[in-house]
Amino acid sequence: MKLTEIPAPDFDLTMTLDSGQVFHWEKVDGGFIGTIGERAVYVERWGEILRVSRGPEELVRNYFALDHPLAEICASFPNDPVINAALVYCRGLRIIRQPKWECLATFICSSMKQVGHIRQISQALRKRFGGARTIENGAGRNQTTWTDKPARVDEPGGESIQRVVYTFPSAQRLARASEQELRQCALGYRAKNLLATAQLVTSGAADLEAWSALADPDLREKLSALPGVGAKVANCVMLFAYERLRAFPVDVWIERVLRQEYFPRRKKIAAEQLRTFSQTYFGDHGGYAQQYLFHHARMIKNAKAQPRAAAAKK
Repeated sequence: MKLTEIPAPDFDLTMTLDSGQVFHWEKVDGGFIGTIGERAVYVERWGEILRVSRGPEELVRNYFALDHPLAEICASFPNDPVINAALVYCRGLRIIRQPKWECLATFICSSMKQVGHIRQISQALRKRFGGARTIENGAGRNQTTWTDKPARVDEPGGESIQRVVYTFPSAQRLARASEQELRQCALGYRAKNLLATAQLVTSGAADLEAWSALADPDLREKLSALPGVGAKVANCVMLFAYERLRAFPVDVWIERVLRQEYFPRRKKIAAEQLRTFSQTYFGDHGGYAQQYLFHHARMIKNAKAQPRAAAAKK
């Protein structure tokens, strides 16, 4: 059984999944396995083609926003050396359309955490409270049972391995958990906020789907009123779950870039001024600009740190 092929020009799968938007996809051979909603999915990139497990073709197209006019979006950025360098480095990175509850919950868990730690929390929540799904990597068949032994498939050269992945737990499932159970997933003080928000979503007091109809300021206000949601998390959820591409999350990475590159002569500049600047300067697709600036800054710093780490081991 062959994988389904989807045209995906101007798309970098690895960079998109490693850019701090989502935290559960795992590298397997030449591709990745993960979940989109309740579906287990295997996806790999071959040139300008995505090869995916059979069934979820439209789901994959939508999730990876293959319909976003990336050339037009990038052409709308300001013409300055900082964003131009990030654009060259990050070309092909797309803003993923995430399930609303999964995105909100994950970013509540992300407060004051690095990407590696967020991945650990996400996996812990999934394994303890989510649903197990199995997928046969390379064969394109969603399975109903898990085996830790290689399974041969009836196609040329195809040895395939079934692997288990976990869906993100629903708000209803987490609302039934105790704060102590959530703390056992390395959430710390975030457990209280996640539990309270899950209960609001479960009760209907926070109707995430209905909020899709709200204007940006009203949506931001609704999100910011939830436990554990500040300005940065609200903007992340607006960008990654509600496709509000003007939203511009400001975290420590972006704040550093803005201060050093756009305001180098200002010793003091308030965070509110940075938010106002970013929302106007980068325009209608500021969320894409933010993601490019964020990923570029993080990768450049990591590249510089590797030689130092290697030298320290000698």
